[in-house]
Amino acid sequence: MALRRNDSDRPTVSEVSPVAAIPGGDFQIRGKGFTRASRPQVTIGDHVAPLIVSSDTFVVARVPDGVSGELVVHNGENASEPREVPIGVPLADSLHPVANPAVDAKGNVFTTFSGSRGQKTPVAVYKIDTGGNVSPFLTDLMNATSLAFDHTGLLHISSRFDGIVYQASSSGVMSVYVEGMGVATGVAFDHENNLYVGDRSGTIFKISPSRQIYVFATVEPSISAYHLAFGMDDYLYVTGPTTSSFDVIYRVAPSGEVEMFFRGLGRPQGMAFDIDGNLYVASSRSGRKGIVRITPDREASLFLSGPNVVGLAFAPKRHLVITTTNAVYRVNAGIEGKPLP
Repeated sequence: MALRRNDSDRPTVSEVSPVAAIPGGDFQIRGKGFTRASRPQVTIGDHVAPLIVSSDTFVVARVPDGVSGELVVHNGENASEPREVPIGVPLADSLHPVANPAVDAKGNVFTTFSGSRGQKTPVAVYKIDTGGNVSPFLTDLMNATSLAFDHTGLLHISSRFDGIVYQASSSGVMSVYVEGMGVATGVAFDHENNLYVGDRSGTIFKISPSRQIYVFATVEPSISAYHLAFGMDDYLYVTGPTTSSFDVIYRVAPSGEVEMFFRGLGRPQGMAFDIDGNLYVASSRSGRKGIVRITPDREASLFLSGPNVVGLAFAPKRHLVITTTNAVYRVNAGIEGKPLP
């Protein structure tokens, strides 16, 4: 149907929120003139996006699978100016991540098939190369949980099954790095190459490069896992989902002193920082799920909308890699991540 190009009848989009989405997420669109000859219609690229809410000034549109391109609002007579909206492109599915992916210096992505507790899966860690090819990377490991690279480029993998943190070379040769970490979940390295490991029962261990083990801090137990990330301030940030819908992000000083950084997220999980010190958290905020961005001034807003997000990591070319409970996506977010330690 050809639309008339009378600017006075043209829908005007004043705001699209959040900035980005993955399939299954939604965009809240504010403006005016969304209804004229018919109820609003929203297209993303060549696809029609199902509407959850629609009115003359406010529309909520669900992001369907397989879409990319610009967002346009149609009112039956005319169309709005197109808006560029970053949408996640699937890299792999039929997986089981439970935390952040890990991205090496070349841009290769590593993620897990963690499985239920005690489940032996055929592949524990997958590698997705820069060409998008998915291949098994590690096999003989139970309940691979969290991933982190050290300063030399060795990948470290925690197992919540046996309390061991393993390390693996770029060729996939694996060995034990440290044992006795309880229900080992989140892992992260600081700028001195000390490894931090979150035991779900409430302890955060610090392991020196010589593999001496210290109790670094204690926090409230988590029902699932701890997720760890270092900020630009060299403080350790910790999430540990509980049964509350008003969970806390902790901030731990280099001395081990724990303070509350932010409260008010639902089930916060994986985290990553950008180069400006903004913290991105896989969680929900005010009932909307996806990735929440928290500024250094502790102001929070939904950055990306999407279901079942458990982790994220910044990649080269200002990309953001996102893990859900069964898939991995890449989003052209246009944001530079905090450099690896």
